[in-house]
Amino acid sequence: MSLLPRSTPEAQGVPSSTLLNLLELVGENVHELHSIMVMRHGHVIAEGWWKPYAPEHPHILFSLSKSFTSTAAGFAVSEGLCSLDDTVLSFFAEDAPEAPSENLKAMRLRDLLAMATGNEQDTLQALFPVENWVRAFLACPVQRTPGTHFVYNSGATYMVAAIVQKVTGQRLLDYLTPRLLEPLGITGATWEQCPKGIDTGGWGLSVRTEDIANFGVLYLQKGVWQGKQLLPKGWVEEATRVHISNGDSPDSDWTQGYGFQFWRCRNGAYRGDGAFGQYCIVLPAQDMVVAITGGLGDMQAPMNLLWNHLLPALQENPLPENAEGVSALTAKLASLKITTPTGESTSALAGEVSGKTYQFEANETKAESLTCRFEANTAQIEVVQNGKTHRVACGLGGEWATQRIAFAIPYHLPEANVAVSGAWADEKTFVAKLCFYETPFCPILTLCFEGDNVTFNNRPNVSFGTPEPPQLVGHRI
Repeated sequence: MSLLPRSTPEAQGVPSSTLLNLLELVGENVHELHSIMVMRHGHVIAEGWWKPYAPEHPHILFSLSKSFTSTAAGFAVSEGLCSLDDTVLSFFAEDAPEAPSENLKAMRLRDLLAMATGNEQDTLQALFPVENWVRAFLACPVQRTPGTHFVYNSGATYMVAAIVQKVTGQRLLDYLTPRLLEPLGITGATWEQCPKGIDTGGWGLSVRTEDIANFGVLYLQKGVWQGKQLLPKGWVEEATRVHISNGDSPDSDWTQGYGFQFWRCRNGAYRGDGAFGQYCIVLPAQDMVVAITGGLGDMQAPMNLLWNHLLPALQENPLPENAEGVSALTAKLASLKITTPTGESTSALAGEVSGKTYQFEANETKAESLTCRFEANTAQIEVVQNGKTHRVACGLGGEWATQRIAFAIPYHLPEANVAVSGAWADEKTFVAKLCFYETPFCPILTLCFEGDNVTFNNRPNVSFGTPEPPQLVGHRI
């Protein structure tokens, strides 16, 4: 159920033409957004999803999860369960090193929240190989005095989640449910956990776009939601002010200072954000919130568009209604879609290769064989990988076929919802786009059939710096 009222842009002092132009610029310069919601004066003035993304689907937030973890800490502090100056070791004496350093002994909850733990690098990679992530974090060297040096550190946010669970006796998600999620109408949220059952904190939360928007409005309104003070005003102000410097570039939204799991932005704004374009941007001076999900390589680009094209057009007072402008904006929002492979629905070669199995040589992806079936109006790709058969049905002619699969090329995803669209780019080449529409990931598979061979290429749209999977060559058997 939507809890935020809707309004025309003009009623809230925003020209419809500006929002329409913004969407056009996104299409030309930003690849790719998955959703956007713009709120002003507490009203939604524009909302759109690039199909097959849709309002009812959650989207993984990656590090935007951190701002929700900070909020949980705010509730715990306000309820007297812990204080910002409590040392980290005071919660986890049983997991402390035998001879903790002076810097580790000095590390406080506030240092975790401000990414000022004293670690000189992110501790995240130290956590994954072991079962006890708390112990692994505490074993990491703390080279600097806590509170003096900024290092983006997802392991620190995990420790905030671990502290909240320690003092409340509940996992983060359960603790937040009656305090934050239920009042904001957030249902169906999920959060990844560590091997010990602690929510990962720094990543792993999945919610809908409107949930992100509601969260931003709560912060914009200083913790008030529908007339009730859910989160103390003092915490909102503390969490979103600068606690530590993180650079001095005037043109970057990553060097404006860092709060408690919130980034400060240019133009007096602040935000939570996550990898590949998950944003909750709060603009107090303009009484505005922008929620975005995406699969981006350049995370600065959307904010540049907001600052350069949206902010200059904002007016304090309502503008004359513009039915034609609203109609054009509404049509644009309804037409948004992720690009699908272009080409034909069939090929003269389709019948010859359909049903034939191609065997791969041993490879790092553990893909063993490929079989495609091309029939009237349908295409199916079947990959045997590490002894398991995975079938992917492709929509044709620009259509999406939705299904649920577990497919570890190129991403090692658990079973996930996916929409797939395919086309013959030329007589020999079939291209399929897999849109895992609850994530940023939309890899493209390219199959080129020639003689008794097929080449299988896989190109991720975004990744965490990992190399693309190797090209595989299959031989017909």
